[in-house]
Amino acid sequence: MPHVAPLFAFAAVSLGMALTPGPNMIYLISRSICQGRKAGLISLGGVALGFVFYMLCAAFGITALLMAVPFAYDALRLGGALYLAWLAWQTLKPGGRSPFQVRELTPDRPGKLFLMGFVTNLLNPKVAILYLSLLPQFIDPSQGSVLAQSVELGTVQILLSITVNATAAITAGTIASFLVGRPKWLALQRYLMGTVLAGLAVRIAAEGQR
Repeated sequence: MPHVAPLFAFAAVSLGMALTPGPNMIYLISRSICQGRKAGLISLGGVALGFVFYMLCAAFGITALLMAVPFAYDALRLGGALYLAWLAWQTLKPGGRSPFQVRELTPDRPGKLFLMGFVTNLLNPKVAILYLSLLPQFIDPSQGSVLAQSVELGTVQILLSITVNATAAITAGTIASFLVGRPKWLALQRYLMGTVLAGLAVRIAAEGQR
């Protein structure tokens, strides 16, 4: 089990990532606005299952990797920093998109909503790279099983992501209505998120070898 301080640090990073606009959030918000909150929450169930799938794959993969490659921590740390910097640029660049800029979706049945949420998450490279780049930085082999720590940290990330995305799905209509006539608020939301991501990238890149 990881120490309390790394656990809270990982939770803070995971929360920042969960608040970052991405395919999952954009899909869930669009689905909620086009078909209602219930449809958004059903879709979120599929997204959550996708998180569990990736978390288990990453947990077993990280365990094997750290046993086989001595410098895996540094490689994953720098890779994660580069990925966060790329996300920051995607958010801050001219023409960057807010998740509350909705795209039209046709109504679907519950089964398809769940499946589409699952597939959307599986096809989201952000999720796979998130687990491979962030999880190892908060794992300390001296504290016990790498696999157990990976699962515990992954569970924290999943719970935070579900909470953030459920809130976004439930309040999507209200927030979108507020922002639709306020382009400055949309821009502010993007710039704040991009700044947070850039700060995380610098912090991770500046950390010394574990």
